[in-house]
Amino acid sequence: MTESTDYITWAYYLIPVLFVFIYTIFKSYRQSVNKHILETAHREGLAEPASLHPVFDETKCLGCKACVSACPENNVIGIIHNKAQLINPSHCIGHGACKKACPFDAISLVFGTEKRGVDIPFVSENFETNIPGIFIAGELGGMGLIRNAIEQGKQALKAIKEKTKSTKNNKIHDVIIVGAGPAGISATLAAHQDKLNYLTIEQDSLGGTVFNFPRGKIVMTAPVNLPIIGKVKIHETSKEALLELWQGIEQKTGIQIQYKEKVESIKKDDQFFLVKTDKAEYKTQTVLLSIGRRGTPRKLGVEGESLPKVVYNLIDPEQYINQKVLIVGGGDSALEAALSIADQPGTEVSISYRSDSFSRAKEKNRTKIQQASDSGKINIIYSSNVKSITENNVTIMANQNELTLANDAVIISAGGILPTGFLKETGIQVDTKYGTA
Repeated sequence: MTESTDYITWAYYLIPVLFVFIYTIFKSYRQSVNKHILETAHREGLAEPASLHPVFDETKCLGCKACVSACPENNVIGIIHNKAQLINPSHCIGHGACKKACPFDAISLVFGTEKRGVDIPFVSENFETNIPGIFIAGELGGMGLIRNAIEQGKQALKAIKEKTKSTKNNKIHDVIIVGAGPAGISATLAAHQDKLNYLTIEQDSLGGTVFNFPRGKIVMTAPVNLPIIGKVKIHETSKEALLELWQGIEQKTGIQIQYKEKVESIKKDDQFFLVKTDKAEYKTQTVLLSIGRRGTPRKLGVEGESLPKVVYNLIDPEQYINQKVLIVGGGDSALEAALSIADQPGTEVSISYRSDSFSRAKEKNRTKIQQASDSGKINIIYSSNVKSITENNVTIMANQNELTLANDAVIISAGGILPTGFLKETGIQVDTKYGTA
């Protein structure tokens, strides 16, 4: 055996060993990073997922990282001790891509946690509630992500089409779709395409919850397939651009939506449903509820809350130029409102939040709000509650200290109350989920 042959033989054995060594070092480093991210999330009070999120079965998970690669967000899922974990829970926004990617069926998608319950209406796999003929899709069912809501609207309408039979009576609808947000628009397009006798009712404007987002808000989406239209290639777009897209679709397809009409009750009338609104009554074979979860804005119940200067969502930041504004809340809507108003000339912006961290908000918003606080643009008052509101001031209790701030406007972004009363009056079962599907 020659000397050159010896080198080749050594290289033959050494290269795989070197490869395994490098891989092991990298794997150990990545695991340390994941542990640090998880420990930081717990330390900063960011360990509670705000939406639909994955739970991992350790007996099935083999640490293949398919879920890590599939997640569209950064550093949400990581591998620790060869098992997948949710290392950045507050970043998870319910894509569900991880579950689809897992080859071992080790992932379940659930709502709520042991500490934080989430009220979710009961729906079956085809989006039908416990009341046969009434379906739910989109945000009301826990699917706030635009792409998921659009997909649910299509799937629910498909199930509805299979359930309906021609009545040969134009006064009896095949389906009444309540809400013209992402799920409602998708379902309306599907009903229009299938030539169903449908009626879509929206109490506000096209876009539903999206319409009430602050001007300029970036809406994270992904390419979607819409009935009639086909694939729409959108990735990151603003509220205005998305509404413009939907308005164009409405005009192009000729879908019919009745705006500024609110559904008051849904009752079974013989074999049909009687849907009563503030304008008329309709009969239908089926109903699809694609309304938002906000329902009625959550109020503080404090003195002065009825003053005209108090509102529950931000439409146009420019109306607050040269004003002293208090934002109440700690979710994405609250932080985005504060940031957009703080960019207006002459504004003084404060945020009052009952907790000691913005655990429900996305990292991008938390980073921006911290930068604004560090630069003095925004005054953050953690662990605080509004005590009273007057025409010129607000009084806040913070860590047992009473603060009085000069104030021109208050925006309460404390979320909304699920329309549980309406759902229960209709007979729809509402369950509180504590980390269950």
